[in-house]
Amino acid sequence: MAERDDPETIGRRVQQLRGERGLTQRQLAEPAYTPAYISTLEAGRVRPSDEALRHIAGRLGVAYEELVTGRPAHLATDLRLRLTGAQRALAAGEVEEAAACYTALLAEAEEHELADVRAAALLGLGECALESGELTAARGYFERTEQVLADAPLPARVPALRGRAVSHYLAGELRYAVYLLESTLDELNRGGLHDPDALLLLYASIIGPYMDMGVHARAAKAAEFALALAPQAGDPALVARMHRSVARTLLAEGRIAEADASLARAAELYRTLQLRTELANCHWMRGYVCAQNGELERAEGELRQALTMLSAGRAALYSSQAAVELADVLHRRGKSDEAADLLNEVLSTLNSERGALHSAAAHRLLGIIAEDARDTEAAEEHYVRALSLLERAGAAGDLADLCRLLGDLFRRTGRVEAALDAYRTGLGHRTAPGTTTLGPAPAQPPL
Repeated sequence: MAERDDPETIGRRVQQLRGERGLTQRQLAEPAYTPAYISTLEAGRVRPSDEALRHIAGRLGVAYEELVTGRPAHLATDLRLRLTGAQRALAAGEVEEAAACYTALLAEAEEHELADVRAAALLGLGECALESGELTAARGYFERTEQVLADAPLPARVPALRGRAVSHYLAGELRYAVYLLESTLDELNRGGLHDPDALLLLYASIIGPYMDMGVHARAAKAAEFALALAPQAGDPALVARMHRSVARTLLAEGRIAEADASLARAAELYRTLQLRTELANCHWMRGYVCAQNGELERAEGELRQALTMLSAGRAALYSSQAAVELADVLHRRGKSDEAADLLNEVLSTLNSERGALHSAAAHRLLGIIAEDARDTEAAEEHYVRALSLLERAGAAGDLADLCRLLGDLFRRTGRVEAALDAYRTGLGHRTAPGTTTLGPAPAQPPL
């Protein structure tokens, strides 16, 4: 049964509708009730029964739900249908269209106090903001979603929590992103809230931050759990996302063929679901797989395809990541000038607060290109900038690699003490990845 408004509000609504239709209280009451009863009801001095309200709704020619709640008949159903349309638009990479739909839906949901539609619209706006790289706005939408769902069970809040974590991750705040994801996983598993979709979404989302922090063992364990949960999940989009994330751990273990197969499965699912951005990310990961396997020509093709799709969808931070990978392949194929132009274009769209990891990767590669051109001064400048960005982000694995590059540069230019300092710093990051920033691993799901 629909949640009723209070008797005074219903009384005023009955009086207004009766007046609009030119009915007297006697005409509205007949044949089951008296004019006096209608008068008392309109004054808000009686709580009418369901039977009386259905009689009055029929006489007024409105739906029972509209009479008792003030909402047009079938409003909630119509809004959910429009929500589906907005979700489809976002999946197809039509971010502006999706955002406009979600904004309109949010206004209507707030007007009619439909909390579930409001939460879904806010969540959609957060996802749109993530796609377009507006991380502060995204975080705000996800936080508002959590507020709307404050009294809902934790699994219902997981998509918003995950969105907030991803917004921090893309901003380079790896530690906090991992904290949010791990603490939510821990609460779900320890509390016996074993919702397969919620767990799969969290495990798939935490693989990237783990890999960037150099915590490969935890990334592998998260991938193992995600793969075990996949058959239980009801959302094929989650399964597709999981396959793409798991591919990163397979790559770290040198299992190239399995990674490629996992990405092929994800790509097929995304084609079916028309999730353009995620499909583009599959091309990006496949290009990365090919590059790791020495297939540079194929890698270049996959990465160009990813970049074209991501740029069309205005997924700025994702396209920056693909652009850096493409620049690396171009440099390895002897197209260093084109690679440098691409990297400088990436840096022109990012800053230290937005896309720190991608900025660091661009500076690192520009340093390598400068070294190959024997411009050691420019190379050192790029390495130092990358080092500063990575230190703030806490990307241990990348920091260790960069310290090695910087140490090699110092050694070649005769600065032995500086080289030793750089190597020691790198070894500190490589010794026990993640142990200084992460607590105990979250509780495990019962698989």
